[in-house]
Amino acid sequence: MKDTRRSFIKHSASLAAAASLPGFYSCSGADKKEKVPETTGSEKKDIVWPVKFGPDKPKMCLWSHADKSYMRKLKQIGVDYILTGGPQLPWTEKSLLQIMDFYKSEELTVINMMIGGFDKTIYGRDGRDEEIRMIQDSLVAAGKVGLPVVEYNFYAHRFTDGYYDTTARGGAGTLSMDYERARNLPPAPGEGEPMTSEAMWANLTYFLKAVIPVAEKAGVRMALHPNDPPVPESHSHAQIVATFNDWKRIIDIVDSPSNGMTYDCGVSREIGEDPLEVLHYLGLRDRINHIHYRNVITDIPSLKYEEVFFDEGEVNMFAVMRDIFGLKYRFGIFPEHPRALDYDKERPGAVGKNPGDAGYTGWTYNVAYCKAMMQAVASM
Repeated sequence: MKDTRRSFIKHSASLAAAASLPGFYSCSGADKKEKVPETTGSEKKDIVWPVKFGPDKPKMCLWSHADKSYMRKLKQIGVDYILTGGPQLPWTEKSLLQIMDFYKSEELTVINMMIGGFDKTIYGRDGRDEEIRMIQDSLVAAGKVGLPVVEYNFYAHRFTDGYYDTTARGGAGTLSMDYERARNLPPAPGEGEPMTSEAMWANLTYFLKAVIPVAEKAGVRMALHPNDPPVPESHSHAQIVATFNDWKRIIDIVDSPSNGMTYDCGVSREIGEDPLEVLHYLGLRDRINHIHYRNVITDIPSLKYEEVFFDEGEVNMFAVMRDIFGLKYRFGIFPEHPRALDYDKERPGAVGKNPGDAGYTGWTYNVAYCKAMMQAVASM
């Protein structure tokens, strides 16, 4: 298996390196290749240093909680933008500004808030119209306070049961997923009867047609995160945000940049797709409203994979970053899923309780890698 992985990684890297920038790239897989010009030392581009990123460029961000000490630590490693959970529904200008101003006091800008609390809508139960009205009111408030992106999930149940701890170089903690470890589980208590694919699509369509016009008018973009893990079922509930075809279908339900996705190069590889093809398809249609930046090694698409260090997986992280800039994307990039390092494990409270959780040094590695990629691309 290791030899197979090495061959696949080598082959994938060579293909990605040959892929052209979006202006010349065909999403249908045309065989056009980018010609890399040869340069001499005298012809090389002069690089203005340090590299600065203006408001029209991608913005690296991390998840944060309301702790001033932790916020200072994020600023120290070069983080300027934050994504975080939103207040209780319905959001108001006051409740949003309380959160945003708190981070602003440490020179951190909230670029994305996660919204939830609409299970009746997901399950199609009585009371969903009231939930949707609260989402609509929340989007109006987000627009008034200048929050550009609202992220959300749409699954009846998230399949976390298949996760298990594995190890990487030097014994660092990684996280793997195997659908066979926990498939065919019944619905969890309180979830009711299993949701069919048809019912989930109907409920998502109902939701999007109600909220996207409000978001667009408010100047807010919504970002639907793909199901992760992207398995076909979770506790007997169908997963409908789990394939590339699903994502294509979703952005066609309401034709608006406000009806966008969270592009995740890791999930794209987990389901067996070419992350660059997914990036170009969504990006050329202006439907990428948030980005998760990470790497994986996939054994069985959608069913078995390992989350790995950024520099070790199957995703060509440089090619992804290059084309993110080429697409003129300007919202958040979240270098997520850091590895669990001994330095963090040795400090009580530094690492979470969930498998694969990492601490401050794990996040620092991801931030440094992402920032270096951004600077390298911007210097091309």
